[in-house]
Amino acid sequence: MQGVGWGAWCRRPNHHGRLLVVRTLWVVSGGGCQSSLETPVHASRVRHVIKSPSEALVHVEHFRMDFGRTTVIKDLSFDVNRGETFGFLGSNGSGKTTTIRALLGIYQPTSGTLHISGRPFKPEDGEQLGYLPEERGLYKRESVIDVMTYFGSLKGLGRERARAWSLEFLERVNLADHEKVRLDKLSGGQQQKVQLGVTIMNDPQLLILDEPTKGFDPVNRRLVMDIIHDRKKAGATVIMVTHQMEEVERLCDRVLLLKGGLARAYGTVSGVQDSFGGTVIEVEHDGKVPPSSSYTLESDRDGHAVLATVRGADTGAILRELTAGGLNVKAFTPRRKSLDDIFIEVYGDEVAREA
Repeated sequence: MQGVGWGAWCRRPNHHGRLLVVRTLWVVSGGGCQSSLETPVHASRVRHVIKSPSEALVHVEHFRMDFGRTTVIKDLSFDVNRGETFGFLGSNGSGKTTTIRALLGIYQPTSGTLHISGRPFKPEDGEQLGYLPEERGLYKRESVIDVMTYFGSLKGLGRERARAWSLEFLERVNLADHEKVRLDKLSGGQQQKVQLGVTIMNDPQLLILDEPTKGFDPVNRRLVMDIIHDRKKAGATVIMVTHQMEEVERLCDRVLLLKGGLARAYGTVSGVQDSFGGTVIEVEHDGKVPPSSSYTLESDRDGHAVLATVRGADTGAILRELTAGGLNVKAFTPRRKSLDDIFIEVYGDEVAREA
């Protein structure tokens, strides 16, 4: 089973003459994606200004996906521009993976346009694409170095170059002493590092990474994020599917929040933050927080309150209002609403039902 992507099953010999069962389509993981909106807004006011397929590396327009009587994607449009990192966000079951699979030709869309480099994706375009699917898969009975070298050869690197690249990558991810170990003897996180290496090893122009840091501890999560950042600096376009909002804030230029088969929000990270109210104030206090038309009390526990301000509210005026209302304010800290805050606001009801 090939760890880079999806496609038709086939058998090919490795350099030892042993038959490996692989899929002929390897797909991408890739760099910076942008949406076409300069200022994102809530779904009810989203106006998609879609570029022509020739102007965007990834172009999706009026995409609809039905499975029988169930509509997973209703009407989705977005662009991903060359050299940017795009966060494709949503709760479980929101349609993210369905969209990626339709983009790569694994699913046939019910209607709409899905293009990479100006045309529907075809398996022969696979060398330009690196795809790290959420369902990991590598040929586990072979050694790490044999698997990486084999896939590097399939991707056109040549055996010696693929081996040299693989050894350098294994050194970077602290697996240099595991090069001759069978893949099935590695931990899940170690296998994931190997699959990431296979995904990026031929420097594809587009990377599609589905939960690239899932299951990693903070140290290894930071290592993987650094690798993705390096690919971005090298000019790759990256689409990241993730639930880790701090990764999105660090790496992504633009984001799309998918809910109910539609774009709930779409635009730059800062623009999305602004569209959801922008500012949150954390207040350490004694007493009861007075009600106000300038903010909503999101939480108040053990003397720590979180206020979500309305658009255009003045934080200095809010502080004066709190003290005038008899609140003993010990600390007053305004901050921009984080993507974590926004994710909870958009998907909190769905996550609660799943729990």
